[in-house]
Amino acid sequence: MGRTNRLSAVAVLPQGLEAVGGEELSALGARAVKPGRRAVSFEADLACFYRLHLQARLPFRLLRQVARFPCQGRNDLYEGIRRALDWERWLHPSMSFRVDVTGTAPGLNHSHFTALQVKNALVDAQRDLWGERSSIDLDDPDLSLHLHLSRGEAQLSLDGSGSSLHRRGYRAAMGTAPLKENLAAGLIRLTGWDGSRPLVDPCCGSGVLLIEAALAALQQAPGLERGFAFESWADFQPELWEQERQRARSRQHHQRQLPPIIGNEEDPDIAAQARSNVDAAGLADCITIRCGDFRELVFPGAQGTVVCNPPYGVRIGERNQMDALYGDLGRTFKDQASGWEAWVLSGNAEVTGALRMKASRKFPVNNGGIDCRWLKYQVR
Repeated sequence: MGRTNRLSAVAVLPQGLEAVGGEELSALGARAVKPGRRAVSFEADLACFYRLHLQARLPFRLLRQVARFPCQGRNDLYEGIRRALDWERWLHPSMSFRVDVTGTAPGLNHSHFTALQVKNALVDAQRDLWGERSSIDLDDPDLSLHLHLSRGEAQLSLDGSGSSLHRRGYRAAMGTAPLKENLAAGLIRLTGWDGSRPLVDPCCGSGVLLIEAALAALQQAPGLERGFAFESWADFQPELWEQERQRARSRQHHQRQLPPIIGNEEDPDIAAQARSNVDAAGLADCITIRCGDFRELVFPGAQGTVVCNPPYGVRIGERNQMDALYGDLGRTFKDQASGWEAWVLSGNAEVTGALRMKASRKFPVNNGGIDCRWLKYQVR
């Protein structure tokens, strides 16, 4: 690992949030931040690496790079993996592990085959040391390894996150096509909403946009109530980890008064799910979930922000119903939210046209495999 406390790492992000994700990492102390495709590379010391797990809202995973070596095929990979780490220290046979692979190299074109080569290198090293080997655990491994192959080079990383960071713990109940929490947090960050104006979601589904907005405004760290894979690493520093946990707790604004945050959902069952999620997030005093027709929704105040992820007519909703829905949504904005900003997640440009509004900004994002646009409208 070397003697330096500085490590190289990669944050895995939803596509379209790379730039804003890099800004978040920088604000939390990361250095040498470089956005890429669905990822941002950066440098950090251990304290910052721990801090990012606690406080960063946008990543799926944070990967700590531990080795880079030339790789032109199976033999290079086998030897490189055996030399990559002090495996006697990092992977005892009593520990389980898993290997995830992205990218290709000559003769290493299939991720499953490549992962098998990494596994063979590791268990052979263990047998040489101890005469026994670790087991594979795909669900809850003690050590999670990530290998990326690109341009004749292999990069081996340790996944510090364990389960995906988008899982906050408040969301047992989800609608039919759920928006992931980290994508919702990124969309809110793009709006610039900071908790100073009302926030309304007329088609709120399970409530995730509103919940992530309120948690960010209250500076409640998304990782405070969960564990992470790095806590079982060989160089884990419990005192440093506890300092970062205390730091995250001290930033929380428990007493901050937020403006009205209102969600509307027509389906009673989904509205009940949203209320359950709001309660689980500890936000029952901050967020109101209304069950009813959004056309009857009254928007509070002269200025505010609307956020909305309506059906696209792709997975939910019939196409012939979409024009009417979006037309009514546009009329509701103009009638109730003149002077507000409206943000709509569009997965279907044709139906979004029925809003009869012109977007002033467009951010391409990917939501569950669907290419979308996060559209900003100035309602007049």
